[in-house]
Amino acid sequence: MTQKSYIQMLEESLDKKCDILRQLQLLCHQQEEILRDEKARADAFEQNVEKKAVLIEHLEKLDQGFEQVFARVEEELQAKKEQYKDEILHMQDQIREITERSAKIQILEKKNKELAQKKFASVRSQARELRQSGKAVSSYYQGMMKPGATEPQFMDSKK
Repeated sequence: MTQKSYIQMLEESLDKKCDILRQLQLLCHQQEEILRDEKARADAFEQNVEKKAVLIEHLEKLDQGFEQVFARVEEELQAKKEQYKDEILHMQDQIREITERSAKIQILEKKNKELAQKKFASVRSQARELRQSGKAVSSYYQGMMKPGATEPQFMDSKK
């Protein structure tokens, strides 16, 4: 392979990374909507997290591939900066976009983490209340079902 095709591979890799980060950003916004929705189902949240995990795994593979290819052409790019000026500028723009998107995603993730913690705390508290209500009802029925418990009585005071 020629150096030129390695450089094209680098650019394509950065393009793919930008695209994946766009998708991740959308999924982060969807996750926020799911966490804010009181009626959202747990499986919707789970599916969102799974989609994000797949994209993150793909990003990691792209990063590894980018580093390997960059190691092959780094000297060439340094030695012939003028010859590859347009490609270098394009890659720098892509890297800036990647950095901006990554920062935005980190902010969204932090916000979603806080929302998730609040949501899970609320669910735990509701579960605790349900358990306590269930115990109260259960003890009431157990008390009423004991042998020897006095039957409710009504006295007629008319005569």
